[in-house]
Parts: sequence; structure tokens; C-alpha cells
Amino acid sequence: MSSGAQDAQLAQFYDAHHDWLQGWLRQRLGCGHDAADLSQDTFIQVVAARNVAQIEEPRAFLATLAKRVMFNFWRRRDIERAYLEELAQFPAAWAPSEEDRALVLEALQQIDTVLSGLKPRVREVFLLSQLHELTYSQIGERLGMPVITVRRYMTQAMRACWLAAEPQ
Repeated sequence: MSSGAQDAQLAQFYDAHHDWLQGWLRQRLGCGHDAADLSQDTFIQVVAARNVAQIEEPRAFLATLAKRVMFNFWRRRDIERAYLEELAQFPAAWAPSEEDRALVLEALQQIDTVLSGLKPRVREVFLLSQLHELTYSQIGERLGMPVITVRRYMTQAMRACWLAAEPQ
């Protein structure tokens, strides 16, 4: 199928389902502005995901994508809220610029994405090491696993962080 024909199908798909999706999101979010933003994010994923002609149940497909988009939206909001709460603990003179805050939030969201992609035990080992500053032997003792397993899990976590940090 030609690019022009695909564009026409996508436009038709968007016209047929955009209002429904935005209403569906507005019901769940209670905010028209957030619903408008997330419906656009959902349709961006539709474009990236597949040819719309192959979608057999459009509303079910859109609802599934929109649920993922909402989940990520809430996670980003939770991360931002936690960061701002921590920032409020410091004197105003230490407050970062708006640009620095945006960069930190973006980095935190990337770290969250990497960590959520790890197996739960690997993530737990990584967080105990990095946030609680436990040694490998302390982690092994706490979790009831040999130090060699702790090392292997840390290697997996660090590799995932490294790969995420590489320029695309």
C-alpha cells in the first residue's frame, strides 16, 4: 500500500475514533486538557504500532494503548511529585533552575523506565546497593542469596543502565 493511501487510512481512523477516545480518557482522568494530551500520545503510538487497516477492534485496541499511556502519565506525575517534595526540603537558595529541574525529571523518568524493565529481584538488588548503600554481602544476607548471585544481578542492572545511557 502506498504511503498516501496509508496516510488517508490513518486520517480516517483518527477522525472516526478521536472524539470517542478523548471522551473515554476524560472520564478516567477528570481533566479535558490531560485527556486531549493523552489521546494525542495514544494516536502517536497507533502510527508507530501498525497499519490501521489491520486493527480489527479499534476501540479495544485504542483503550489498551490509552491505558498504557495513562499508566506512564501517572508514573511520570508520581516521579515529579516525589522529586518536588524532596526539593522542598532544601533551602530556596539551592533550588535548581527550571531547565535543570526538567533535565533531572527526564533523567529520573529514564531511570524509572530502565528499572521497571528489570526482573523484580534484579531491581531490588540494584536499589539496595544504590539507594541503601548496602554491600553485596549485606544484600545477599538480607535476601538470602549468595554473593555471586548479587554480583550477577548487579551486572544485569548496570548493563541495562549503560545501554539506556548510550546515545541512540
